Amino acid sequence: MSPRKLWIGGYGPEKSAHGDGLAAVRDEVEAGTNGEVQVDVTWNIMDEGRPNTDLFELVEAGHMFLCYFSSSYLGDRVPELNVLETPFLFPDLAIAHRALDGPLGEALADAVRSRTGFEALGFWDNGFRHMTNRLRPIHRPEDCKGMTVRMQPNAIHEELIRCWGAIPVAVELSAAIQLITRLDVDAQENPLANTVAYGVDQVHPFVTMTGHLYGARGLFAHRPTWESFDPALRGVVEGAIRNAIDVQRTAATEMETSLRAKMEGAGSEFVDLSDEERSAFVEASAPAIVRAHDGVPAEMFELARS
Repeated sequence: MSPRKLWIGGYGPEKSAHGDGLAAVRDEVEAGTNGEVQVDVTWNIMDEGRPNTDLFELVEAGHMFLCYFSSSYLGDRVPELNVLETPFLFPDLAIAHRALDGPLGEALADAVRSRTGFEALGFWDNGFRHMTNRLRPIHRPEDCKGMTVRMQPNAIHEELIRCWGAIPVAVELSAAIQLITRLDVDAQENPLANTVAYGVDQVHPFVTMTGHLYGARGLFAHRPTWESFDPALRGVVEGAIRNAIDVQRTAATEMETSLRAKMEGAGSEFVDLSDEERSAFVEASAPAIVRAHDGVPAEMFELARS
């Protein structure tokens, strides 16, 4: 009998924390089923000339079993996910991980299940987002005034950038990379891993460790396929997902440390905000924080803080 095939994918390099996570899913599932299930991996769908958002369509249509994706892209369809788009929601990674692995993560998975054709099987770590730009060091919100800033298509993110006096440019990733490398925008905000993976560090010498948003990447599966698994296969996949979460998060943390050292060695200028400077960013972000609460049940914020 031919092995059953599952297709999983993402939109980053194979040699990355997310690539490590996909590889861990593949290896665990194939080993746990003694090769009766074969897992095919598309590391970066953009390498095929397709936008990263095609992953959603492929999974929801059932062609692909699972992909990772930034939760912010589903905020319009699943408003509960917008709790994760609240600026300065989590003070550190440990608190973020505890929330996503606990009742908050369960509540978000329930919301995804009720509003889409996806099953959210867990959350990977895309780290904290930081500002990079080609113009000048940023220490305070007023230093952003007049800058054009690319960000993900998300209304809360756009409001946040406006709060700092900058001009939001919301476009999907493949178009964003072109805008940034052609110097058609002044700045962008991303974890360091993305900044380097997309070549932004080559054109943006200034990095401010704002940590203004925590980036969660959901593991979104095709729900009918997931529900078709017998208990044994479901158990194998659940175990593979739990292991992959640990692998990915560990790799992401180690990578941020090594990437910063590499970027500094190549001439990038880093700004670590003082407590007073960070407070200024938090205060300036108040309208975006208020907006993040719109349409999100209050209990989601209680779960995020528990």
